[in-house]
Amino acid sequence: MKLLRRILALRTDERGQSMVEYGLITALIAVVALTAVETLGGGIVDVFESITDELAGI
Repeated sequence: MKLLRRILALRTDERGQSMVEYGLITALIAVVALTAVETLGGGIVDVFESITDELAGI
């Protein structure tokens, strides 16, 4: 009887499910951040290079 109750308790336990959901959300945020860095990376480098050129001319 104890074993059966334990198995039934594990079926209704949702802690593992929540951890999987948090993992998926974290992975999605990482993919979005990497995509943003890849997309904006070249433009940011250009901005800093133009600032450096302006400061060198002073």
